Amino acid sequence: MSKVPADLKYVKSHEWVKKLPDGTVLIGITDYAQGSLGDLVFVEVPKVGRKLAAGEACAVVESVKAASDVYAPIAGEVVDANPKLVDAPETLNTDPYEAGWLWKLKPANAAEIDGLLDAAGYEKVLAAL
Repeated sequence: MSKVPADLKYVKSHEWVKKLPDGTVLIGITDYAQGSLGDLVFVEVPKVGRKLAAGEACAVVESVKAASDVYAPIAGEVVDANPKLVDAPETLNTDPYEAGWLWKLKPANAAEIDGLLDAAGYEKVLAAL
């Protein structure tokens, strides 16, 4: 069973969103997503300053099996990217919810976060797979 932390928000495409005290959010892929991909060997994240639309493909995670797009769960501007992932993409496999975050976003509209799935809603998505 995949881990689904209760304090995060989720989207059906298997990204998570974590609100930070300064109003920004961290974004990453879920435990289910990293487990489905297998051992990750390459990660490409969006550049700082890039403006993203909700649902826009903006990052890539690549495993020995396949490459997969990662989508922006909400609209906003990228304010940071996780530098560890360039040299250690396997961090996504070992710690997808903490050290394995992909990018930090300044939301265009913070209220968008409230419309995302909570942990129970995401678990229903996983149960239907």
